[in-house]
Amino acid sequence: MIDQQSILPLRLDNVSFEAGGKRLIKDMTCTFETGPRTVIVGPNGAGKSLFLRLCHGLISPSLGRIVWQGAENADTRAQQAMVFQRPVMLRRSVSANIDYALKLRNISRQQRGKIIDESLGRAGLGRLRDHPARVLSFGEQQKLALARAWALKPQVLFLDEPTASLDPAATHSVEEIILAIHEQGTRIIMTTHDLGQAKRMADDVMFLNRGRLLERAPVRKFFDEPDNDLAQAFVRGELLWWRLGKDNKRNQDRSGNGNH
Repeated sequence: MIDQQSILPLRLDNVSFEAGGKRLIKDMTCTFETGPRTVIVGPNGAGKSLFLRLCHGLISPSLGRIVWQGAENADTRAQQAMVFQRPVMLRRSVSANIDYALKLRNISRQQRGKIIDESLGRAGLGRLRDHPARVLSFGEQQKLALARAWALKPQVLFLDEPTASLDPAATHSVEEIILAIHEQGTRIIMTTHDLGQAKRMADDVMFLNRGRLLERAPVRKFFDEPDNDLAQAFVRGELLWWRLGKDNKRNQDRSGNGNH
């Protein structure tokens, strides 16, 4: 990666996000330093994707602050990238998708050609460089989205369930690309619903439930001995919405309000 001042650490200070009169992210405080791969897990509706969008600046918090503490006057948006669960492909060729992203960064045409060749080669897409991007398979599109992000040499890469709809072979290929991006110095922050993937990809794990950060721990500790009871249930594979319903009924019965 280009030698430049780091925009990290990234700090969220008591961040909340509201939409439609509901608080979807609640009192979130955490910091991302340089180095490890962070994987964010939690049940559907936990707020994982919203959390990434807040960090990336696609949406603004309703309360609290999000600060790139190492940035000073740097353009933080130019130093980060995001790949979504469903990749966004321009109506152009594979190589032109990357070329367009580089052109927006004011990179010269001569440099762009070299970067495109390198990025497509690393992602295993060199033979498809002249194909229309939108006719690629879903797995190939996701690899192209990663190659496009990699070409920008971001300091931080946000990944929102990048293998959610992929078969095992495509998942393996995408994970290999993500690991290679990390090895070149990019900070990886990703969400997944796959606990096996979290074990493979994470250095530390964040567990979200109902918009709150309930646990953050090194990957081995999280899976072997999480502190939070809901995190323990999640690791065991329990359905948290069902458990929550039973707990609510138990609390109502104890209070004598079960029939109200």
